[in-house]
Amino acid sequence: MAVEPHKHCPICGSPIPLNERVCSPDCETVLKNRIAQQRKSRIILWVVIAIFVILVLLKILKVW
Repeated sequence: MAVEPHKHCPICGSPIPLNERVCSPDCETVLKNRIAQQRKSRIILWVVIAIFVILVLLKILKVW
């Protein structure tokens, strides 16, 4: 008994065809929200790292 090629929805885990990203419009909404939140978190992380590097450089150069 062979299983038809498929993948699983990243949100709910339901089997979906290989050419689909998610199984339903609800899961699509959840996925878009997760991606937006991850992007926002990544931007905040890079801003904090940049501020830290700037502060360290100012301290090393004894400007601050």
